[in-house]
Amino acid sequence: MEVRIGIVNAPRELAFETSQSPADVEQLVANALESKAAHVTLQDDKGNRFLVPIGALAYVQIGTEESRRVGFVA
Repeated sequence: MEVRIGIVNAPRELAFETSQSPADVEQLVANALESKAAHVTLQDDKGNRFLVPIGALAYVQIGTEESRRVGFVA
């Protein structure tokens, strides 16, 4: 599943693939916002960890778990 995070005053968004479910990612971000944590930590498929400051979050776009189709659609 793809996650895209917009960061305030940053020209590019942070985008990565993760094996976590959309509900898990949403819960992590919501818990960090509710608890007024300094940052949220997310992990991608390759084991990289991303620490994003909560105060700098512009948006979090959580993709679906739909598999990509190969070929042409008529």
